[in-house]
Amino acid sequence: MNETEGRPVDRRAVGVFDSGVGGLTVLHECLVQLPHEDFVYFGDTANFPYGPKQLSEVRRLAFRAASALVGLAVKLIIVACNSAAAAALPQLQASFSTPIVGVVTPGARAAVQATSGRRVGVMATEATVRSNAYQNALQSLDAGLEVFAVPCPRLAPLIQNGDVFSEEVENAARECVAPLKEAKVDTVILGCTHYPLITPMLRRLFGPHVTLINSAEEMAKEVGELMIRKGIGNEEGREGDYRFYASGDPGEFKEVGARILQLPIREVSRA
Repeated sequence: MNETEGRPVDRRAVGVFDSGVGGLTVLHECLVQLPHEDFVYFGDTANFPYGPKQLSEVRRLAFRAASALVGLAVKLIIVACNSAAAAALPQLQASFSTPIVGVVTPGARAAVQATSGRRVGVMATEATVRSNAYQNALQSLDAGLEVFAVPCPRLAPLIQNGDVFSEEVENAARECVAPLKEAKVDTVILGCTHYPLITPMLRRLFGPHVTLINSAEEMAKEVGELMIRKGIGNEEGREGDYRFYASGDPGEFKEVGARILQLPIREVSRA
């Protein structure tokens, strides 16, 4: 750590991990909001999707991913995968000295601030819904909220395949939206990092009176504030770098990932 104009500067990278490429929506927001920081992204594509897996297995995979990032000497870890954050975040935080944050709490906080009728929907994977992570986080912030969590097992795999405008994706989205519309929610958390990629479709299906909460945007804000509080930000004014690791096929990650990140992915290393 160095000092620049009296302010501490930490040049280490920020680590991000996800079960696949969906967490690139979080990385994209971080790159936009924190352009001076370096990032390392690990996509556990060999084990995607986490959603249908038992919580104990998701926890094991989350520990493996976090350990890999700690081995790369990152200064902070973002658990971009909702399933992993829901299943393992407290255990990860207790086991590593590196600060670790997850997407659940920022999304819940934004939803509580946004709702007017105190009826909040959650679209998420099966593992995230089973964990009750969003339900617990929301009701710890406002015990009077009514929370309606809907598992969407088909959505993330379809989006991961890269065709986010297909009829199949739209049909899967309709299945998730229908019970939330019936419940008359006014705010919906997109509780999987893949889902922001179909925001225009979801806005049309829900209509203009439902607020959609993008956990990726909220996570990037929280990371920026956390680094200020801890004094671990990099030098402002520089252009940060980003690099990628995948447990599965690097070529496939690069092809699908570039469409999601909306920035070039020059190289992907096998992890």
